[in-house]
Amino acid sequence: MLFICYPKCSTCRKAQDWLDAHGIAYTLRDIKTDRPSAEELRTWQTRSGLPLRRFFNTSGLLYKSLGLKDKLPDMDESAQLELLASDGMLVRRPLLVGESTVLVGFRQAEWEQALL
Repeated sequence: MLFICYPKCSTCRKAQDWLDAHGIAYTLRDIKTDRPSAEELRTWQTRSGLPLRRFFNTSGLLYKSLGLKDKLPDMDESAQLELLASDGMLVRRPLLVGESTVLVGFRQAEWEQALL
């Protein structure tokens, strides 16, 4: 499993604690210093079955300062992916990526259903 997070994020720390408590092995990747590429994001989005908008950190300061709430509906998917890949802080976190699983954000019940 690849665990992509921002170490200063309390939700990411909570998710990491949950993984550790359940003995789930993972490789940690800091989204700020090693941001996902557009290709990775496209692959994960396809594998997750989620709409691309679910990958945006809508509560983040950068998302709000760029006015993306109003801009995203007019952007095509390729432009959205390039935007997400431009700054890890635009991506909702944590992301947990496995062979058959991609989890976006930490919802404990969702993680339990997918991983336990």
